[in-house]
Amino acid sequence: MRRDTPMNEEPTDPEDAQDEVVPSGPAFRIDSSAVRSIKLFRLSLVFLGALVAYLAYTAKVSDTVQLYLGILIVVLGFLPGLLWIKRAEYHLPIFETFIATTIVAYGIPLISGHEQLQFYDSAAITTAAIAVVLFQVVAIMTFAVVRAVPKRGRFWREDAFSGDFSRYLSHGMTLSIAYSVVDQFTDLIPDDLEGPIRAICFGFGIIATFVQSRRWGLGELPRYARSGFMIQLATLVVLNVASLFLVQGISTLILALLGYVSSSKRFPVVATIVLLPIFAILHQGKSAMRAKYWEGRAPKVTLTQLPDFFGEWVIDGLAGPRKGEAPEEKVSLLDRTSLIQILCLVVSETPQRLPYIYGETYAQIPGQFVPRFFWPGKPVGHVSTNTLAVYYGLQRIEDTEKTTIAFGLLAEAYSNFGLLGVGLIAFLFGSVLKKVSGWAADSPILSYPGLILIVLMAWSFQDEFTLSIWLSSFYQACVVVCILPFTLNRVLH
Repeated sequence: MRRDTPMNEEPTDPEDAQDEVVPSGPAFRIDSSAVRSIKLFRLSLVFLGALVAYLAYTAKVSDTVQLYLGILIVVLGFLPGLLWIKRAEYHLPIFETFIATTIVAYGIPLISGHEQLQFYDSAAITTAAIAVVLFQVVAIMTFAVVRAVPKRGRFWREDAFSGDFSRYLSHGMTLSIAYSVVDQFTDLIPDDLEGPIRAICFGFGIIATFVQSRRWGLGELPRYARSGFMIQLATLVVLNVASLFLVQGISTLILALLGYVSSSKRFPVVATIVLLPIFAILHQGKSAMRAKYWEGRAPKVTLTQLPDFFGEWVIDGLAGPRKGEAPEEKVSLLDRTSLIQILCLVVSETPQRLPYIYGETYAQIPGQFVPRFFWPGKPVGHVSTNTLAVYYGLQRIEDTEKTTIAFGLLAEAYSNFGLLGVGLIAFLFGSVLKKVSGWAADSPILSYPGLILIVLMAWSFQDEFTLSIWLSSFYQACVVVCILPFTLNRVLH
């Protein structure tokens, strides 16, 4: 691996050189890169046009204004990504991914008439949609206006790992796989050590997954290594999904996808077409499987029983909802990612019935950075989420100990300061993401800034978090991935 390669350098792809007999050199490499960007840009435009046409044709929202707002949310969600592709940029698309999450979380559910929207009046839905558009516009404009010059100091330019660390990358995914096996199928890990061990193993896994997929996109991953990477990735996703939390497996795949696309400017269409129906079937059968394995109707699955376990899951998924199944368990995989209904709830209640909380959940952020060792009574990580759930009558205090209801950054911002809060949170993320990604634009991928950007990339699609859990979990992950090279440099050398 080229250890001195900055993240915005034009990639070279050996396969392109093998496929065509053309002159080599920098000019050819740039032209080849530009051609791939143009192809991906055109493909993205076609996809966006087809998606908008399909959503408009199948729209279930009766209000024309809400339909137009939903389409606008979808278009604005695509806009930063389209510009990133067109400019043939190779920096990590952190902000672009962050804005794109609004498409699935708000735009598509609004146009498709999410079933829970029936409980809110038209004015509340329209205001919620306007809040999303405001968030997108302010964030996009802020990101475009704020300037950030790449840093040149030693911290920003040197690799965090000494030696040829690329040969150890595959072991990062192996470590995550080993942890998943031990954690899910044994009782070897003490409860008080589970958190730190999980953070270390998953931190190493995040680095390995993203860097390996990005190297593949750059054409730097040998063919034999690609096969090993695919086997490890598939194994890790299967183990994550075996917990009956699909989001863990999906997040791992998205991280690998972003690493590949950000460097290759190619989109794995075939793989996506294959994986989407698989996850749709698994989602359809998830409720039945949880009823059997979480409520004790079936014994705990062992590692050797995983093939039968997934076979049973697929059968349940193909069978569809059971008779008497609760309505909320019949929603689609897309509906599960929706946050528009929560935003409508907050808008409909605030401040007409419930006053703004004026920064209460934001005041809970500093306490999350205090180690529990120094504060045994420290509130749980989802304290802000639980506060909002109780405030809006979705849960009782004792209920928050068992389940967590996703609110997201926008609903939290509106509950604190209304539309002003939505604009402020958009300005915060637009400016910070521009500064951080701009400062580290020329940093090697395995430098300390590069490692932090990888974590930021993984956190860019965590749209269900409130600001408290977003910041605290991001900080903890950064600490872990920065400690890893420090430790390895002393163990291996």
